[in-house]
Amino acid sequence: MIALALVTWQVLAEGPLARLDERASRALVDTVPRGLSELGADLGNMTVALPVLACAMAYAVWRGRRVAALYAGLAMALVPLLVIPLKEWTARPGPLEPWAAGYFPSGHTATAMVAYFGAAFLVSNRLVPVAAVLTAVTGTGLILRGYHWPLDVLASLCLGLLILALSSTGTRRSSG
Repeated sequence: MIALALVTWQVLAEGPLARLDERASRALVDTVPRGLSELGADLGNMTVALPVLACAMAYAVWRGRRVAALYAGLAMALVPLLVIPLKEWTARPGPLEPWAAGYFPSGHTATAMVAYFGAAFLVSNRLVPVAAVLTAVTGTGLILRGYHWPLDVLASLCLGLLILALSSTGTRRSSG
């Protein structure tokens, strides 16, 4: 939570961390073929991530873990409820679209993180490394393609951790 607040403050104040972020982004964009970075970025699309979570939720319900499936769904519902107001409030322009606003935090990264980790927690904890790789590839793809600044992705990772922590706390309390 502190990291999210710090990053948000730096973006709003256009502080030294935000300036460093912009320099890093300029150095990173298009350093890999666009098709590759696009593929990574697409892992955070709702049309990709949500079906993965939905299948895991159905599996959890079939295995008698209805409450866990419910909390995973509620966690996913929190993503737009938290990301959209932050995007509106910060109105950060994009790396390749300085005339546009609403890039901070990255909704695709938060979607990927909550969907893939939620699915892993519902199916098998052995899938957690897969969720981590999918989330990392999503964030990296977004940065390398120029869709998001690195701090946008970092903020979403912090937000995703918060959402997943709330979800797992709720799941533990309901089963305890």
